[in-house]
Amino acid sequence: MNIHEYQAKSLLRSYGAPVSDGRPVFKAEEAKTAAGELDGPLWVVKAQIHAGGRGKGSFKESDAGEKGGVRLAKSVEEAAEEAKRMLGRTLVTHQTGPEGKQVNRIYIEEGSDIETELYLALLVDRVTSRVSFVCSTEGGMDIEEVAASAPEKILSFSVDPATGYQPFHGRRIAFALGLEGKQVKECVSLMGILYKAFIERDMEMLEINPLIVTDKGSLKVLDAKLGFDSNALYRQQDVASLRDETEEDPKELQASKYDLNYIALDGEIGCMVNGAGLAMATMDIIKLYGAEPANFLDVGGGATKEKVTEAFKIITSDKNVKGILVNIFGGIMRCDVIAEGVIAAVKEVGLEVPLVVRLEGTNVEKGKEIIASSGLNVIAADSLSDGAEKIVKAVKG
Repeated sequence: MNIHEYQAKSLLRSYGAPVSDGRPVFKAEEAKTAAGELDGPLWVVKAQIHAGGRGKGSFKESDAGEKGGVRLAKSVEEAAEEAKRMLGRTLVTHQTGPEGKQVNRIYIEEGSDIETELYLALLVDRVTSRVSFVCSTEGGMDIEEVAASAPEKILSFSVDPATGYQPFHGRRIAFALGLEGKQVKECVSLMGILYKAFIERDMEMLEINPLIVTDKGSLKVLDAKLGFDSNALYRQQDVASLRDETEEDPKELQASKYDLNYIALDGEIGCMVNGAGLAMATMDIIKLYGAEPANFLDVGGGATKEKVTEAFKIITSDKNVKGILVNIFGGIMRCDVIAEGVIAAVKEVGLEVPLVVRLEGTNVEKGKEIIASSGLNVIAADSLSDGAEKIVKAVKG
């Protein structure tokens, strides 16, 4: 789960991290009051969406030369006016895709005099099963660009959970970033703050880009992006309350309410599978036969008829879906339960695209009998390759 920049800064501020003072704005009429509560002479007005590259982004139907989603203002009135211009409009960045995201929140904060821009992140390293620090002197850039053009400028190392964060970790980062004097001490302290917040709040990612050295020589968190482990939200209720559902794919949001593992993709063949590994194999074989999967959907090993029905509804709600492949290998999951769920869903929402069903495993004969006697136009498949070949042929003619 991701949160907005202003929420991330508020959380980091509660741990003692140095961040600028700012105010969120939800309605245009609130903008002037919010800006007026901050000291000038410079105000920064930022669109709040779950995507990077806001400053380089552009609004749909914008005027030629119009500024992006991060703007500078030199008065309270100008800051309020810039906020009003952005609210309710659709911002397109390299991370949103061409459809963009609607700006429903604005963050106005005090401006900062920047001497140096740096990059810092904490991530869960799945190779070492540890928390890793990543830092670079190339702040303000996409870290992917730095990795491609100048990988030697990136330092990455993991922290042993047996010891946790130690001051020498902070000093290692400080020296890599070229910090001097009091900045080294500030870096050691800040890294400890960030590591503590990362662990205590069950984060998956903490990215600060840029981390700046101000004109007074102090470190400050100028931007912050936080991502949390959704599986741990049950013990992070205050974090869960920050969730902005308008930023999430409606289909993925609906799937989460039924404990379905669903990720929307750009293809034309919807997939309903039990088990993550089988789901990945199903997507691969669809591509092998010349088509693209429209989603990753794992209904899990203990899916009920109701969950299967809801999964089918979610797939059919995607307008890009031109065909559906149900691929079930029943171990814990019974094939007859899947069959009943598919039939119930088809009867409830209708079937306007080809449907191929491949069942194997527990109660497979009973499942096939339910499908065959349903009277519905369902194409049966005997194997994974057979199912993929049939659905691609049905979709592509």
